[in-house]
Amino acid sequence: MTPTDPTQRPVVGLLLAGGFSRRFGAQNKLLQPLADGQLMALRAAQALIQALPYSIAVIRGYESSLAGQLMSLGFKVVACEEQHQEMADSLKLGVVTAQTHFPTLSGLVIALADMPYIQAATITRVAQQLTQARLVQPIFQGQPGHPVGFASDLMPELLQVEGDQGARAVLRAHQAEKLRFECQDAGILKDIDTPADLV
Repeated sequence: MTPTDPTQRPVVGLLLAGGFSRRFGAQNKLLQPLADGQLMALRAAQALIQALPYSIAVIRGYESSLAGQLMSLGFKVVACEEQHQEMADSLKLGVVTAQTHFPTLSGLVIALADMPYIQAATITRVAQQLTQARLVQPIFQGQPGHPVGFASDLMPELLQVEGDQGARAVLRAHQAEKLRFECQDAGILKDIDTPADLV
């Protein structure tokens, strides 16, 4: 899906689902069912694409079943190859794909596939606030969480990140410019790292 109106400057969603989930154990945590039976990654994906119809998902190269399900939801799916093992690799692949497919994008909202409890309304608010700030982050009870919104002029900095820090270096570099808003969405803090977190 690509914007057909040349004046349209969409905020694009980026779902990072390319990690190795080493703390979870042998199983791929993104394909684990939640309490209601829905797969973790798909729950996170549905909230993102409901809020942001122009969305990209970065997955591991071998997750073909996940790729098909994400594409059926409307995602543009790209695979991070096996040799690219750090969070920065997935992030940079996602940013480049966003710039290629949505060259007029006004911003990017980065979501994590192991955070399935974030509400679509929260993602919408992050995107809306990007009209007022270069960086946007939701807060629940004083704690900053995900997803984080980045204005398009920060894309070059996102492409410079290295290692497993993801976009944290960019967040730190622009601390003073960050717009934070309080929300009632506890899901912005709840990531799933181990099987115990599923309960």
